[in-house]
Amino acid sequence: MTCRVVILISGSGTNLQALIDAAPKSGFNIEMVVSNKPGVFGLERAKKHKIPSKVIEHPSFGSREEFDRALSSTIDKINPDLIVLAGFMRILGAEFVRRFKNRILNIHPSLLPKYPGTNTHQRALDAGDKKHGATVHFVTEDLDCGPIIAQDSILINPSDTAKTLAVKILEKEHILYPQVVSWFASGRLKLENDKVLLDQRVLSPNGSTTN
Repeated sequence: MTCRVVILISGSGTNLQALIDAAPKSGFNIEMVVSNKPGVFGLERAKKHKIPSKVIEHPSFGSREEFDRALSSTIDKINPDLIVLAGFMRILGAEFVRRFKNRILNIHPSLLPKYPGTNTHQRALDAGDKKHGATVHFVTEDLDCGPIIAQDSILINPSDTAKTLAVKILEKEHILYPQVVSWFASGRLKLENDKVLLDQRVLSPNGSTTN
């Protein structure tokens, strides 16, 4: 049975494209793309591949809770097995996260638990880090603090800037994210009692590190 996926975006959708490309051979189907911003290129990607899309503009709602309820209502109509945040720049409230518990994935451009939030590349440079990377994790009520599934890393070169790191990390994300979604789609990956299981084995707190 094919895993039904809804992808949430806010921008150009490069991770969305990686997932679109991977879907036919990875056991999942993208049922809908939802953006909280109109006119973003990610919506064009969905249109090109004949994937239904919907825009739910967050400024149209009086509160975060009202936006989350509208988003929940849209997703409920699809009844997906998995919700994938792919550059979705909105913090989801506790009620939303509880509603879809253990079914939401996010990718973050740092080696969590380092640098939750934004501006991660510059923060890694400012700290003098030798390594930087990306993390895929289950979403919980705490921002960027959900159980880690997998990470991939790069070495930081003396010549690197925040812009060059962003490009390098995106390349890693485009490989890592489809891999993790395929694990979930095939039933290999699950979250039970706050523990990440891959092939029935509990992963270490920093996930399945590929580098």
